[in-house]
Amino acid sequence: MQARQRAAINKMLKPKRFYGKGIPGVALDQLRGQLIVVEGSDGSGRSTQIDLLRNWLERRGYPTVNVGLKRSMLVSRELEQAMRGNILGTRTLSLFYATDFADQLENRMMPALRSGFIVLADRYIYTLMARAIVRGVEPAWIRDVYSIALVPDAVFYLAVSPKILVERNLRKHAVLDYWESGMDMRHSSNMYASFIEYQRLIQKEFKAMQQHYGFESINGNRSPRAIQKELRAHIEVILNGKSGQIEEERNDSNSTQRIARSTTTLADGGKGHQSRVSGEPPTRHRATHRFSE
Repeated sequence: MQARQRAAINKMLKPKRFYGKGIPGVALDQLRGQLIVVEGSDGSGRSTQIDLLRNWLERRGYPTVNVGLKRSMLVSRELEQAMRGNILGTRTLSLFYATDFADQLENRMMPALRSGFIVLADRYIYTLMARAIVRGVEPAWIRDVYSIALVPDAVFYLAVSPKILVERNLRKHAVLDYWESGMDMRHSSNMYASFIEYQRLIQKEFKAMQQHYGFESINGNRSPRAIQKELRAHIEVILNGKSGQIEEERNDSNSTQRIARSTTTLADGGKGHQSRVSGEPPTRHRATHRFSE
């Protein structure tokens, strides 16, 4: 097994944890599912890859739940309306997004993970932190805001050159998005130039975060088919590692039960055998036998 594959399995098999204090009252040992994140800018093919992964996993019998930005039942509509007016300050926007994230974390992700689902996140806190930091928010402050986040089992960042992102967005929407172009930052009155500069800054921040958070960078300049093949290969390793852990735990449990039964028999000193000879009911021996079945 390659070193990268071993590292992926080891990371997956670590106990669940939060980046900081997390959500009060959550029993992390009850989160049996996996959280898999796909990050990337608009035009990176991120949502397409999430859909392909969901179909692939469900065909294999894994139940999935999708989450993403601005999908909270609590504030998503209000956040959309505020962003359309282009009136939000940087910190206000960050806190709006944090509220959206926290609501989904508590009311969608946690229940799904408790039930053993694979949660596929179409972007996570990394995009939100990168956006805030390039707009001048203190890194320590924004990291503290998102310290409630659960550490994912795997994170994949689709790295796409800014020029290819421009082409894809124009081909799909015919126009560039105000916020994805960083027009609020006033780098340029030209939206095309502003988009290129903003995406360059975002990618620079993601490279810095990759060193800190250790997620996998995927070449997103390739075809959707090639990207999906690589993502599946990574996730296959993770799922196989998880299955191996479950089987190992099951074997350990069976071994423990066998040892316990053997110890009980030795402690009885053969009383069960003597009971059968004398005609007395072998109560303890029968109870042990029924339990083993």
